[in-house]
Amino acid sequence: MMGLQLTSEGKNRYAQAPRQADWTIDQNWASYSDEEHDRWNRLFARQGKLLPGRACDEFLEAKQKLELSRSGIPDFADLSRRLGAMTGWSVVPVAGLIPDDAFFDHLANRRFPAGAFIRPESELEYLQEPDVFHDVFGHVPLLANPTYARFLEAYGKGGQRALGRGQLHNLARLYWYTIEFGLIETPAGLRIFGAGIMSSPSETIFSLEDSSPNRVAFDLERVMRTNYIISDFQQTYFVIESFEKLLADGYQDFGPIYDRLRGASDFAPHELAPGDRIISRGDFHYFRAKRSA
Repeated sequence: MMGLQLTSEGKNRYAQAPRQADWTIDQNWASYSDEEHDRWNRLFARQGKLLPGRACDEFLEAKQKLELSRSGIPDFADLSRRLGAMTGWSVVPVAGLIPDDAFFDHLANRRFPAGAFIRPESELEYLQEPDVFHDVFGHVPLLANPTYARFLEAYGKGGQRALGRGQLHNLARLYWYTIEFGLIETPAGLRIFGAGIMSSPSETIFSLEDSSPNRVAFDLERVMRTNYIISDFQQTYFVIESFEKLLADGYQDFGPIYDRLRGASDFAPHELAPGDRIISRGDFHYFRAKRSA
């Protein structure tokens, strides 16, 4: 297949792979090298040691049910068979980031578009563009949870409306602060459910245990008014009460919310807002140290 002849050390071996009309590609699982499978195994093992007691139980249970501990990068077709039997979702390979309308269409139809390439050895610690480890290890397990899976489907269905109103930035913040970087309250304490944290060893520790960031109880409109940064740890993490409550928030009519947001100012990533239920107030020592360096 075109695009699969790049060396495994290239940042994205699928960059030139032929796209279907829906932006999916052929994963060609047999083409992965031993080095690429080994890279997945090392990333998997490292996070596997960090997540017990930090990731939410739903994630840990689903990861086991989906048999993600099998050695090597998962074959999406095989993984989709197991996932589909649980919640009707599938995992479809893409070369990288895809247009918003295509992304929303996939989610609305219970297809999760996952980057098929794995990060190069030189970027093992951090990669700005999501790869197969971020997308599959970080996102896919919770798609085996029926409540969370319904929320992500509802998010996809709401995407076209946000695009049509010119308010995608508001909806994108909901994705960022929940699906990517969300925390959840549990009887045992705060736990991780966001994929961006789940796939990052350093942010796994930072999000729960560092005194720098704010941790604030989730409020839908508050989150949709809050800017975010993509190049560093989050300055504020939002904490949901439960997946059931998140689903209920996602199923309401967003029209009146969008109307109110048009006239509302945005909050900076570090800013606390009137009415916030503050779970822990950040001291920002990490961020201040970076600014003064």
